[in-house]
Amino acid sequence: MDRTPVDSSALRSVGYDAARRVLEVEFVGGGVYSYDSVPGRVHGELMAAESHGRYFVRRIRGRYPYRRLG
Repeated sequence: MDRTPVDSSALRSVGYDAARRVLEVEFVGGGVYSYDSVPGRVHGELMAAESHGRYFVRRIRGRYPYRRLG
């Protein structure tokens, strides 16, 4: 999946597969994680957020099943 770089102290890049509703997040500290069943609206809000890291913590972390990819 292609990921888009984001200007964040916590997140390096974000990708989204709308057909599968899968969000991929690459963290600045290392690691890429895949989050399942994420609505397109949440991806859009993450990308539009003033603080990507803050939005991730408040609206994504702990709310969707995930796995580490690398």
